[in-house]
Amino acid sequence: MTTLPLMPKATAVWLIEKTALSFTQIAEFCGMHPLEVQAIADGEVAQGIVGYDPVANHQLKQEEISRCEADPDARLKILPTNNPVKRRSKGARYTPVAKRHDRPDGIAFLLRNFPQLNDLQIVKLLGTTKDTIAKVRDKQHWNTPNIKPRDPVTIGLCSQMDLNAAVNAATTRLEREGLEIPQPLPMDVMEHEKSGE
Repeated sequence: MTTLPLMPKATAVWLIEKTALSFTQIAEFCGMHPLEVQAIADGEVAQGIVGYDPVANHQLKQEEISRCEADPDARLKILPTNNPVKRRSKGARYTPVAKRHDRPDGIAFLLRNFPQLNDLQIVKLLGTTKDTIAKVRDKQHWNTPNIKPRDPVTIGLCSQMDLNAAVNAATTRLEREGLEIPQPLPMDVMEHEKSGE
């Protein structure tokens, strides 16, 4: 994975104003598209953004800038940082307040369509708790009559990529353990359960 400078847009502003680097070189260093860098240079976007000096902030050396100014095919190399910012991997994902009431619908959808997912995977995907999952599964949730299984991707609780990764991991785990992959519940079973038949 390429490490991007802190505040990429502000860094791009500084590099445009203070160096003779090409738009492509700046774009690649800042993780942007060359047309976006050109738009910044033309004043169409990023107006009012104060340039962020990557040399003063120990992300680039002046010699590195000079080397790349002399060779348009050269690419800037960011200095290694001694305190890299790590992405949070532990704990549940944050869900905006406006979407929290959708979570039981997302849980119901995953329980019905992807029974191979374990509770921990659902917790990570939807930023929920095992207790909530158990209540939705056992029809003990306070809002049970109104829960309608809805795809968590379409209601914005997780990305399709994250869901696919979790399903693939669950399927691989079951295959490795020699267990059968459970089939999704048919719609009519869910409806009978809901109406208490």
